[in-house]
Amino acid sequence: MRASRTRRTVRLLAVTAVAALCALGLTPSAGAADTPPPGANNWSCKPDSAHPQPVVLVNGTFKTSYENWLTLSPALADAGYCVFSFEYGGLETAPIPDSAAELRDFVNAVLGATGAKKVDIVGHSQGGMMPRYYVKFLGGATKVDDLVGIVPSNHGTTNPLALAAGATVCPSCVDQTAGSDFLQKLNSAPETPVGPDYTAIATKCDEVVVPYTSAFLNGPDSYVTNVLLQDRCPLDTTEHDQAPKSPLVEQWVLNALQRNGPADPTFVPRCV
Repeated sequence: MRASRTRRTVRLLAVTAVAALCALGLTPSAGAADTPPPGANNWSCKPDSAHPQPVVLVNGTFKTSYENWLTLSPALADAGYCVFSFEYGGLETAPIPDSAAELRDFVNAVLGATGAKKVDIVGHSQGGMMPRYYVKFLGGATKVDDLVGIVPSNHGTTNPLALAAGATVCPSCVDQTAGSDFLQKLNSAPETPVGPDYTAIATKCDEVVVPYTSAFLNGPDSYVTNVLLQDRCPLDTTEHDQAPKSPLVEQWVLNALQRNGPADPTFVPRCV
């Protein structure tokens, strides 16, 4: 009887962990993890005067770079940017400070290959928040021109399934739980250190970063813009997982990258 209960408990824990990851939109893709998305990782690409910063794409938890940026990467390349992406943190489950160190090393490689002085970073979910650790604690403030977060977990989530994933299965999920020690350190003053321009893009339909306002950043309007998709397009139904593939999000990303400063808060995109 006791053995039977133990087996049921193990099965329940396994199902709970898988359900947690699925509910959070964090299930890994079947695609090859080492395959860059279209348009990315042309190491001979040289930025031009119209696009002086190469763009580093940082995918979200349990997402391969290929799947996460299948739409946005070629769009940025077609717009004239040198685009780069990488895999990190064991499908992005490692403690976030460790992943931020991997980002630091990748940015240094991009700068060395392109000859650029700074990069722009566009990240989804954890990938929109984790670069802030690099900026604040690992020297990234002088190497990042724009940081654009797509539904970033800047202040974590109150979704209990993030913690249910567990420290053993997914340390980064625990780090992204609202109120975690990691987030308290990250968001201690100054929340947005001087250096980059910050754009945070959120959607009311976010079922992962809960509440959706957790994506927003505190800081001066001169270099921080918080975007809520439904403020301009009230009928938009973009959810967390599909945000990087949204044509509406793409417009906001390009607006942020193409101007001095963060995204223009008065920008009027074409609602899709």
